[in-house]
Amino acid sequence: MRTQVAIVGAGPAGLILAALLQREGIEAVVLENRSRDYVEARIRAGVLEHGTVELLERAGVAGRAHAEGIVHGGIYLQFDGERHHVPMRELTGRSILVYGQTEVVKDLIDDRLARGLPLLFEVSDVSVHDFEGDAPYVRFTHDGEEQRLDCDVIAGCDGFHGVCRPAIERVLRTFEREYPFGWLGILADAPPSTDELVYAHHERGFALLSLRSPTRSRLYVQCRHDEDVAGWPDERVWEELRLRTALDGWKLNEGPVLEKGVTGMRSFVAEPMQHGRLFLAGDAAHIVPPTGAKGLNLAAHDVRVLADALIAWYRRGDESGLAGYSTECLRRVWRAEHFSYSMTTMLHRAGDAFDERLRLSQLRYVTTSETAARSLAENYVGLDRV
Repeated sequence: MRTQVAIVGAGPAGLILAALLQREGIEAVVLENRSRDYVEARIRAGVLEHGTVELLERAGVAGRAHAEGIVHGGIYLQFDGERHHVPMRELTGRSILVYGQTEVVKDLIDDRLARGLPLLFEVSDVSVHDFEGDAPYVRFTHDGEEQRLDCDVIAGCDGFHGVCRPAIERVLRTFEREYPFGWLGILADAPPSTDELVYAHHERGFALLSLRSPTRSRLYVQCRHDEDVAGWPDERVWEELRLRTALDGWKLNEGPVLEKGVTGMRSFVAEPMQHGRLFLAGDAAHIVPPTGAKGLNLAAHDVRVLADALIAWYRRGDESGLAGYSTECLRRVWRAEHFSYSMTTMLHRAGDAFDERLRLSQLRYVTTSETAARSLAENYVGLDRV
């Protein structure tokens, strides 16, 4: 097999990159080790920055997101029994779109397969080779047959546990932070309880009220990072959510729990995000705690930069974008890491009484200072340049 760009991984990063390249006439083959059903069922983030929505428009797959997504102009921060609105649209002129990553992936897969473009699921034994030269290739097994895919460039969009980052581990410097807590999340068949997302700080721990549609809610409570989900029957989850988000005159909407799982918290960055003709994007290169809603949005930014660099290379022979890919991406990565760290430490219970006083002080500052609120809002909706 032969293509111009071999893309390892059919998550949002790989699929958005493939769509952007296809619209410029650049060939790509996408390889994924999971089944289509598994990929389309993975529950992930649901907050899209303004720039990510624009990128989906450019990729030609934003129709359903605009039709079914829910536009939000702000968020609520809740602490000390009070709920404070951060009006992001007023402060920045921009909004966010709540539209599940699962749905983004479905839209991208449907579009690619409808166009008859190569997207191979359930591949195994994937390995990347000769990317330090000008003739890289990928080996893999599909339908029981060993295959070789020759290409000009390899895009490693295969996530934190993929094969691409380990292939260049010897040239990487990594930075990591583990958090002593995680999120227990549920998807519930219950209409949203508020008009905007609610980030609640409480003495029992953090809670988040989010949504996936006008009839389904996505809800989280802080728990141990190694929590056994079996210890959280539905009623215990609802009880904690009620306690942590309670306000006079307000009621939490409840309903059947459709899904439940625990997500640990980690910050991780690998530098550089490229070596030779192998380029890392999305979770293959960096992880952020979900508090800042940056995971999918960072992946989208990575592949925008990579797509533009590849287009310039194929059209004009300009290699400057490829050479500067890592530098360009890492500026935004570290900004998002800092914002995600700040949101995480401001909202979660951890440490001693001194730490708790610092958290409350920061929450009061953000909710009483327009300058501080604007800074949070700018980072949340996505900065143009960093």
